[in-house]
Amino acid sequence: MKNPYGKLNTMENHPDTYFAPGRKPGDFRVRRTGRHAHTLRKALGVPGLFSMIYANVGSSIYYALGVTALFALGATPIVFLIAGIFFIFTALSYVEGTAAMPEAGGASNFARHGLNEFWSFFAGWAQILDYIVTIAISSYTAVGYMAFFFPALNQHRHLYIALAAFIILALMVLNIRGVKESAGFNVGVTIFDLGTQILLVVLGAFLLLNFKTLITQVHWGTAPTWGQFIMSISIVMVAFTGIETTSNMAEEAKDAVHSIPKAIFICVAFVIFIYLGISSIGLSAMPVHMVDGKWTTDLATKWINDPVAGIAASLPVASKFVSFWVALLACTILIIATNAAIMGISRLTYSMGRYQQLPPFLSRIHKNYRTPYVAIAVFSILGILLILPADIPMLADAYSFGAMLSYTLANLSIIALRIRRPDMERPYKLKPNIVIKGKEIPVISVIATLSTFAVWLIVAITHHYGRLIGVPFMLTGILLYIWYRKSRKLPLCETVKAEASDIYSKK
Repeated sequence: MKNPYGKLNTMENHPDTYFAPGRKPGDFRVRRTGRHAHTLRKALGVPGLFSMIYANVGSSIYYALGVTALFALGATPIVFLIAGIFFIFTALSYVEGTAAMPEAGGASNFARHGLNEFWSFFAGWAQILDYIVTIAISSYTAVGYMAFFFPALNQHRHLYIALAAFIILALMVLNIRGVKESAGFNVGVTIFDLGTQILLVVLGAFLLLNFKTLITQVHWGTAPTWGQFIMSISIVMVAFTGIETTSNMAEEAKDAVHSIPKAIFICVAFVIFIYLGISSIGLSAMPVHMVDGKWTTDLATKWINDPVAGIAASLPVASKFVSFWVALLACTILIIATNAAIMGISRLTYSMGRYQQLPPFLSRIHKNYRTPYVAIAVFSILGILLILPADIPMLADAYSFGAMLSYTLANLSIIALRIRRPDMERPYKLKPNIVIKGKEIPVISVIATLSTFAVWLIVAITHHYGRLIGVPFMLTGILLYIWYRKSRKLPLCETVKAEASDIYSKK
């Protein structure tokens, strides 16, 4: 019997395709839409991809360390280690998924292939929340480090907010003009920041690190209490971001099958080293002590807004110079993180628009610059709006809520793909595996799914702002998705790709 759907092909070989109705996730029908369709430019190698991951992950230490220490106290390095293990497992799932399906979308793309279109949208909408929050929190915190040089910023709130908004607007223009230009900017600054962090760890190891202090200041059940310890695990997850950004840039990566996994592996190694090193040095320099009957540390009080600068100031030699340099690099890398978030969210909405999860105009590509300029502008403006009531703990809660949802779905989708498409080509196949009814189930993805979902439950139950922002945002997205699909007379769970004419600029 002749195949009624025509020849089936993979997305990476035929970018102008859509799912044929009734087909399984992962199957596509070729739809030719013209010889001169604009596509995203492949301009990113391993350095550019690595800089995007590390811009997000490496920058988080500048605000996540103080907030985490507020709850974890002397156990902060342990909390970072636990979160780092979760990060490794999830990163490995992304390696398998992105190498097998090098398409923009990250968790949303994985869920489309492994689950269905509704769950693909759900994961993508959670990612959108995270990107908007990252744009806001990174730009806002960058201005906070600028205040090290211009103290007046802390005294004039309107000037503070205006400068943060200007950062976003400038990066918006940069990204509209082209990914290659902004990626080059990322690489240079990320190298300087990573070098500074390594230098701080090395100096701190020789001048500040005290293992006896690290061990004796942990009083389990008291400082921290078990409730504080559990709370800190959910908070510290804000520090481990960036995997989604790189996955969303898959269509613009040179040799994505090999370059993206390499970038992720390199980043994981540096992240674990830097985070464990800086948190251990910080608690050695500012150990836990009792104040008014409560256990605390200067890392979570005096230096909560700029903890890494506090560590630099604690150095017995050249502290003033190192503090100056750390503040400068912290400010710069946070701007890079804002840039990476704008790049990530624009590519995500481009992908979601192609699959009619969001209005197609959001994914429209500029005729000359070949970038999704509408999405870049819209979500940059939303990031600016979030700055107005900016509260770092509140934004961290909102980020954790969305991130743990999307990570859970990403890991679950990798497992589902092993069941639905066992013969799918996987350049990087996770091991070890357990065989259930002839299907190889990746143990790492199972552990990652359970751990990220458990952390999401902690956020949903114990974090007031996580519920207050996350639940309404997700419900609004679901209603928007249902309304849009019904208005187009499209099925909720099947994948239908938009016509090329909807996403290519007519200007």
